[in-house]
Amino acid sequence: MDMTTTLKQEIKRMMVENLMLQVTPDEIDDQLLLFGPNSLGLDSVDALQLVVALDKKYGLKIPDPATARKVLQSVTSIAEAVVSNPNALGAEAEYPPPRV
Repeated sequence: MDMTTTLKQEIKRMMVENLMLQVTPDEIDDQLLLFGPNSLGLDSVDALQLVVALDKKYGLKIPDPATARKVLQSVTSIAEAVVSNPNALGAEAEYPPPRV
């Protein structure tokens, strides 16, 4: 399992635990939309909890609603934000972004 896959699994576990979802991490597809129709069905309260959890676990700052809409689309978009965040706590060591 590569680091991105591991990170996505961690994010799914964090979501299930923090948001008290009635699904298992394995039931959440990486590309499944988190909000809106045909999605996991998260709401604005879940979004706030997710923003706080991502900041606490990965040091990922989501400063405004526009950024939140972009980052919180799916597990994949969250993982990409964590990997590309140079300020993420521990994320740089565990999930280094590709060097240019």
